[in-house]
Amino acid sequence: MGKDDLAVSVSLKRGLAPRVGLERVALIEAVDELGSITAAAKRLGLSYKGAWDIVQGLNNLFETPLIAAAPGGRSGGAAVVTDRGREVAGAFRRVQGEMDAALAKLEASLAGEAARDLFWSLGMRTSARNALRGEIRHISQGAVNSEVVLQLGGGAEVTAILTRRSVEELGLKVGAPAIALIKSSFVVLAKGEGLRTSARNQIVGTVLAREDGAVNSEVSLDIGGGKTLTATITLESARALEVVVGERLTALVKAPHVILAVE
Repeated sequence: MGKDDLAVSVSLKRGLAPRVGLERVALIEAVDELGSITAAAKRLGLSYKGAWDIVQGLNNLFETPLIAAAPGGRSGGAAVVTDRGREVAGAFRRVQGEMDAALAKLEASLAGEAARDLFWSLGMRTSARNALRGEIRHISQGAVNSEVVLQLGGGAEVTAILTRRSVEELGLKVGAPAIALIKSSFVVLAKGEGLRTSARNQIVGTVLAREDGAVNSEVSLDIGGGKTLTATITLESARALEVVVGERLTALVKAPHVILAVE
C-alpha cells in the first residue's frame, strides 16, 4: 500500500471504554497463542512494560478481564486470554474484514482525496494514567457541587466531586456507565486500612509491580475485579514505605482530583 492509498483503521468499544485498536487486539492474539506476555511483547516489538500496560488498560476498561495475567518481568509473564478476550479479538477481525471490503468499494467510486476527507476518527485521549470504567451508584446533589459515586467492580468504588452543571451537561444518572480519569501523580499510597484522612477515596489493593526511576517510582495496585490503579510517587517515598510486590496498600485520592468522562 502506498502512502497516498486510502486505508481504514478499525477500533472497537465496549460501552464507554476507549477504543480498542489493532495493537491491543494483536497483543490479545499473541498472548492467546504464546501463553506469555513476555513472548507476545517480543513478537510485537513491544517492551514488557508497554505490553503489561496494555493488559492492565484492557482489563480496567472492560466489565470483565480480557487477559488473566500476573506480572513476571522478563523471565515470566504467564497469561491466559479469557473467553471474553477472544470474543473481542474475533469481533475486531470480523469488523476489520467487513470494513476493508466496504472501503474497497468506496475507493472505486470516490476520488482519493474525497474519500480521505469523508472518513476520520475521534478517540478519547487523556494524560491521565488511570482510566477506570464503572457504573454510577449514587449521586448527591448540592447547591453548587455534586458528589458522584462510581462502582468499579470487585467491591471497589471511587467518588468524584463535580459541579452541578457538569452533572447535568454530562447527563449523569444512577445506573449509567462512566469512566473515572485519575492522574497517577494524584494517587497517594499509605500502609494500613481505614485511615483517618481528608481524602474521600481510600482504595485498598495489592501491589502488582513497582518500577523505579531516577526520581520517581511507578506502583501498580490490583484493586479487584480485574482492575488496577497506578500511582507515581517519589523514589524516596517508595523506599520509606518499603513497597514490595504482594503487600497491601491503600491508595488515597481526593474526590476533586477524579474526572468523570462519558460518551
